[in-house]
Amino acid sequence: MSKKEVKTKKVKIPVEISARHVHLSKKDLRRLFGKNYELEPTKTLSQPGEFATEETVDILFKNKKIHHVRVIGPVRKSSQIELSLSDVHKLGIDPLPKLRISGNTFGTTPVRVEGPKGIIKIPCIIPKRHVHMSEKKAKKLGIKNKKRFNVEIPGERSLIFRDVVVRVSKDYKTSMHLDTDEGNAAGIIGKGDGNLIIKNGKKK
Repeated sequence: MSKKEVKTKKVKIPVEISARHVHLSKKDLRRLFGKNYELEPTKTLSQPGEFATEETVDILFKNKKIHHVRVIGPVRKSSQIELSLSDVHKLGIDPLPKLRISGNTFGTTPVRVEGPKGIIKIPCIIPKRHVHMSEKKAKKLGIKNKKRFNVEIPGERSLIFRDVVVRVSKDYKTSMHLDTDEGNAAGIIGKGDGNLIIKNGKKK
């Protein structure tokens, strides 16, 4: 019996590098920066409604510190720190923060954050590589929310990232997000391109 032929389709998508950053709740923002404080946007980011801010904080673990980590707006329901594995090793964080999709901080390591008005502890994650995709594009490709695919990065340091989660929302703009470690491994500085690999129009 002959094996069933597997057809593979590659869909070109933009790739962006997401450096270390912090998301804050309104309560934690004011604990760090003061009563009635509001974020000051400085740059619009690729995902609609998100922006870099003027505000930065320091991340501390025991006697080590990473200075001037950018706060990303708008405020969220809950706070989180997003660091690369290299950042985590630099700080010596133990136990190791969980590899998670943004927003899922259950059971991960709390780490100290210092702002001008105070120091608090908030959950820290190592962000899992993922693709943001609009509902329109996902429907066209036959992709459902939270399905996993491989993504090929071409170039001199070409590689394939496996088990990449696709997050679908009507408000998203299609883009893959990697942390700085992953971007360096693939030779991407700032922005690049990748190929989402779809087999038979379905997830792997």
